[in-house]
Amino acid sequence: MPGPIRRLLIGQPLPTAAEVHERLTKLKALAVFSSDALSSVAYGPEEILLGLLVAGTGALHLSLPVAVAIAVLLAIVATSYYQTVHGYPSGGGAYIVAHDNLGLWPGLTAGAALLIDYVLTVAVSVAAGMAAVTSAFPILIEHRVALCLIAIGLVTWANLRGVRESGTVFSVPTYAFIGLFALLIGIGLVRYLSGTLGTVAAPHDPARPDHLQALGLFVILRAFASGCATLTGVEAISNGIPAFHKPEADNAGRTLIAMATVLGVMLLGTAFLGAHMAVIPAEHETVISQIARVIFGSGPLYFALQAATCLILVLAANTSFQDFPRLSAILARDGFMPRQMANRGDRLVFANGILVLALLASVLVVIFGGRTHRLIPLYAVGVFLSFTLSQTGMVRHWYQERGPYWYVKAFFNGLGGVVTFVVLVVIVLTKFVHGAWLVVLLIPSSVWVLYSIRRHYATVAKQLSLERLEPADYTEHAWVGSPKVVMPVSGLHQGTLAALGFARSLSEDVHAVVVNANAQATEALRQRWNQWVPDVPLVVLESPYRSIMEPLVEYLHETDAREPERGLAVVVLPEFVPAGWWQHLLHNRTALMLKTLLVYKRRQRGEESRVVINVPFHLQR
Repeated sequence: MPGPIRRLLIGQPLPTAAEVHERLTKLKALAVFSSDALSSVAYGPEEILLGLLVAGTGALHLSLPVAVAIAVLLAIVATSYYQTVHGYPSGGGAYIVAHDNLGLWPGLTAGAALLIDYVLTVAVSVAAGMAAVTSAFPILIEHRVALCLIAIGLVTWANLRGVRESGTVFSVPTYAFIGLFALLIGIGLVRYLSGTLGTVAAPHDPARPDHLQALGLFVILRAFASGCATLTGVEAISNGIPAFHKPEADNAGRTLIAMATVLGVMLLGTAFLGAHMAVIPAEHETVISQIARVIFGSGPLYFALQAATCLILVLAANTSFQDFPRLSAILARDGFMPRQMANRGDRLVFANGILVLALLASVLVVIFGGRTHRLIPLYAVGVFLSFTLSQTGMVRHWYQERGPYWYVKAFFNGLGGVVTFVVLVVIVLTKFVHGAWLVVLLIPSSVWVLYSIRRHYATVAKQLSLERLEPADYTEHAWVGSPKVVMPVSGLHQGTLAALGFARSLSEDVHAVVVNANAQATEALRQRWNQWVPDVPLVVLESPYRSIMEPLVEYLHETDAREPERGLAVVVLPEFVPAGWWQHLLHNRTALMLKTLLVYKRRQRGEESRVVINVPFHLQR
């Protein structure tokens, strides 16, 4: 990207000294780290109803018991992560905990699951946020994919500019969402007790069974598995412990319990109202919107709730834009991802990770049409796999540490590990044919990719190592005698003369070579060449089929064969560099193609690689 445009979009570069961390109070930290978890109540209860709906509307009354089971699961997971917060006060993400305590492969599995989870979090959160918008403004339904992509683009831009997790910025939409949701549930409960709650007037769909149809354990488990998406984001606080005021672990633990309590109340309140208001999930309106229309009407409070829901879901997506690049940088530091992922950009952010996340999430949104319920089956597999590995790793952590009451701490983490593993199995079995198979395949594939990257870096380091060499051994790599230099040319200009001067500084044995693809142009070049550089031979290679590469390669083979003791001929490639980035599109890349052929193709054939030197000549604006 050109410099001026880059500065306009993402701002001026920041010095490394500008990287400071904002210490958060518990109230601000609840807003910063809980947006992902709290926002899931916007789609979690709806997924429970969708799971039960396959057995008919008569099964929807079971949504409340299913929600209660998920709330119990939430309490167990939150208690388990409370132990993690105190066991890893510097930050205990699933990758770190599993890698430290369970070894390489569990650690990579947790890392891969988290990376996939972060991508899905962005796609699901943005899709759910736009669903809140289209519920309030149905005219926008046909444009939901475009709205999702615009939202992802805006969040990406904000993160590339280095917008930090400011507690003040996060507090307004988060507490507005909590307050409006509390008001919704409170008014709903008052109307229920007074007998004036009312029901949602859902249109009749003849294709949908109105009575209980073949309700079995599988249907209930499927609804439970869908609703478990509500637990996404519970682990966020354990990742961000250093951002809390001292004592960090204690404050983080209290915030975690507060977040779980608020989320549990919102989940149960929504499920209670949905069950007693006979809410039926609809394609073009969310369950939250249906409940709010009955309780708030179509006035300001309704639109305020929809706006707050949209904002908190976008903030949930922003959480992944913080965590995905950070985890990618940790994996890159350990050698499991490309090293570019650990590079900080101009604004002190991991820009490469941000761009990769935005691209992957955008692809998912397009493929699944921006529909939340299509993405949910992919969602919970990675979440609960990382839960299971993290809690199992904590059991080993407490066993090895053997501190006071370690067995109590290990019990809670062990309970969390067992319960989340059972839920993971339920999710895979009930959601496998609905899309979970994709994540089941992606996680081991991602682990293999991560390990292959690490193996590549290890191989490179081994081959470049000086461990078995002596200081005097560098003479083996020294060039013996003057090299043969061949310089392909297509014309005579300032760039050619600059490259020729460099070539002659390397050796007195320099030959310029031109491929005769155009007889008139070649003859004109020969005349100018004799005028400007008569002391450097110009070899004309015939090419009946107008190929540039083959005659050059054949000439180099002949040059090498004449004096094999002097090694392979060095190729000097003159090239001019346009002043504007778009101007590259107007020129061919012959020098790049020739270098690729001479360096990489020879390597693929098992031949010794040739030295190829590019000599750039920069054009002025």
